[in-house]
Amino acid sequence: MLVKIIPDREEMGLVAATDAAERIIKMQGEKEELNMIFAAAPSQNEFIAHLITNKAIEWNRINAFHMDEYIGLAADAPQRFGNFLKDRIFGKVPFKSVNYLDGLAKNLDEECKRYSELLEKHPVDIVCLGIGENGHIAFNDPGVADFNDKKLVKVADLDLMCRQQQVNDKCFNLLDEVPKQALTLTIPALLRGKYLFCIVPAKNKAKAVYNTLNGEITEDCPASILRTKENVTLYLDAASSALLEL
Repeated sequence: MLVKIIPDREEMGLVAATDAAERIIKMQGEKEELNMIFAAAPSQNEFIAHLITNKAIEWNRINAFHMDEYIGLAADAPQRFGNFLKDRIFGKVPFKSVNYLDGLAKNLDEECKRYSELLEKHPVDIVCLGIGENGHIAFNDPGVADFNDKKLVKVADLDLMCRQQQVNDKCFNLLDEVPKQALTLTIPALLRGKYLFCIVPAKNKAKAVYNTLNGEITEDCPASILRTKENVTLYLDAASSALLEL
């Protein structure tokens, strides 16, 4: 894993976007279309804002996916991850296709199957992700994370720390408003990506970053698995890297 520490959060987002754009453009010179997975979280805002300004990316040759979605939120709820990404990137650039997880599906098992089949049909090239306060990637919280998961998409119970983070990030006003379940891509699904760009700013992520880089590789800190994968770049700002020995 390559770790890049850029003290300023805005500049960190720019550096990550520049690196991701370079990889996208290089891969577009090698194959007709790309498949990308995006994370929906405030931690991704600067990265996404800079990425969509790149004029050299041929967005109409990219199929877009996202990695998780709350179960049960109203279709127009701004906290829905599909809506979050539509407002910031999916509705801003002309993707070849945008593939949404449906947290209101009547049959959640069928929805997991449908999205899994899409991922099988479109092998992932690039994953843009973050790390949660509890070390989760997507909604694979400690207790739910399975490094050897046989599924690509599943229903996950969200732990208390994960749900509290949504309040801390000002996505919800109250803990009781945060759904208790979500659809999530599994860890093996995310690790299928050829290149992973992991963007993790802010002081509330400092402990998770420390554990990711220095702790055991364990499902108690799901992001620690990223250390076993090639072509992963972790982007930190001054706040999120504060506990590291530089």
